[in-house]
Amino acid sequence: MSALADRLAALTPELRGRLVAGQRLADIAWFRVGGPAEVLFSPSDEGDLSYFLERAPQDVPIYPIGLGSNLLVRDGGMPGVVIRLGKTFAGIAVEGDARLRVGAAAADKRVAIAALEAGIGGFAFYHGIPGSIGGALRMNAGAHGTETSDRVVEVYGVDRSGARRTFSNADMGYAYRSSKAPQDVIFTGALLQGYPETEDAIRAEMDAVAEHRETKQPIKSRTGGSTFKNPPGHSAWKLIDAAGCRGFRVGGAQVSEMHCNFLINVGGATGADIESLGEEVRRRVKEHSGVELEWEIKRIGVAA
Repeated sequence: MSALADRLAALTPELRGRLVAGQRLADIAWFRVGGPAEVLFSPSDEGDLSYFLERAPQDVPIYPIGLGSNLLVRDGGMPGVVIRLGKTFAGIAVEGDARLRVGAAAADKRVAIAALEAGIGGFAFYHGIPGSIGGALRMNAGAHGTETSDRVVEVYGVDRSGARRTFSNADMGYAYRSSKAPQDVIFTGALLQGYPETEDAIRAEMDAVAEHRETKQPIKSRTGGSTFKNPPGHSAWKLIDAAGCRGFRVGGAQVSEMHCNFLINVGGATGADIESLGEEVRRRVKEHSGVELEWEIKRIGVAA
């Protein structure tokens, strides 16, 4: 145990979840790079999460992560506490009027499958998003013309004081790949609204989503998904391609030959390689087109 882990354990004697010191985040993040978390906390349920947050000192940084698909961890690791929700937060329940009550740790793809099985349309887009609902709620994840904001009825979570919070769709302040929900809230789930649809129609839409991913994106590579947001009126990949960055490489990191808005770890990359590559792509695009790309991937931690 580290000094911080010991300190937290002493402050939370009734904690039921696990505190792990020095957990390798490279084992979690899809890029497979990055330093360790000073402490990783896996709460047993929402009550356990609330108990921990209520007692954790305010000077200790806290950051939640999901499946690690949209995450770049810097090589020096993550100071403070990284919180990762487990299976008890991954439930999916079908409710009346074509609604799903979904835990924040549920994989987006699993939500799409559950909706298919229940005959609920409107969730096929999640079939192609490699993350969990918690991240989708925070960043308004979307694809193929649908966004998370189109489906949210309400979102619930726990804030830094340990208080349980509920947000309406309007409260979330959704915009393109962003929300205005308080940063100190860790989402634990949401109520989502779909519509009745036939299984054949839903399956056809999901098949189209899967075909697009398999033929247009480097899904078999170590990647973090779409790297940059699409600027208004532009496609990020087209700007990157036009700036001559297709296949460009820094160390073990490369701009994908298949899809220019994906950075990939081709072997032996560090977090610094990937971030440096991304910044060089941004510089070249700005120089070529005058457009400034904004990171969509979340970069966390400190440099080595």
